[in-house]
Amino acid sequence: MGKTVRDHLVDALEDLEEEQLKKFKGKLNEIPLQEGFANIPRGRLQKADVLDLSDLLLSYYTEPYAVQVAAQVLESIHLKREAEKLRSVTGIGENGSVQMPLQSSSGASGIYGPRDPRSMELHFIDKHREKLIQRTSTVEAVLDLLHGSVLDDDQYERIISRETTQDKMRELYRLTRSWNRSCKDQLYEALKAKNKFLIQDLEER
Repeated sequence: MGKTVRDHLVDALEDLEEEQLKKFKGKLNEIPLQEGFANIPRGRLQKADVLDLSDLLLSYYTEPYAVQVAAQVLESIHLKREAEKLRSVTGIGENGSVQMPLQSSSGASGIYGPRDPRSMELHFIDKHREKLIQRTSTVEAVLDLLHGSVLDDDQYERIISRETTQDKMRELYRLTRSWNRSCKDQLYEALKAKNKFLIQDLEER
């Protein structure tokens, strides 16, 4: 079985010395990102080990972009050879293009990214964005289910502080732009658990 993107990220980070890993975390929190993506909060990075750090990269960014970000950070801390190696073993170019088949982190074989039929399929929460923003009534209960797994403390507090349910949902959706499919699945399940009839209505359309 071939290695996943996560495996390659773990390998790259495990090769770093302790001081290099510390610099990597510091730069990861402040490096400029593409529009629609957010930096991983410093609090989540400080105590993260190599495995946690790899999972954070994949949770905050799509697989190809997680590699781009990691390689960009490696270059910024003067580890260009390590950055080039990461791009080479994953087959992901500097612009995020997939250059070779690779097993996805979900365990399914095939090519991930734009050419993966599953990733081309519009997710339920993206497909029904406007209706979910307008019609979700129990946002706080949904956030409680996501807190600690998909949402960190800062994100949770920022969303919960919004005045209206629509504003809370809009703030939540702002974060989903950097989520992978697994995170969006968790949001779908949380919405289904707390807004059962709304989800049923949308699924029947």
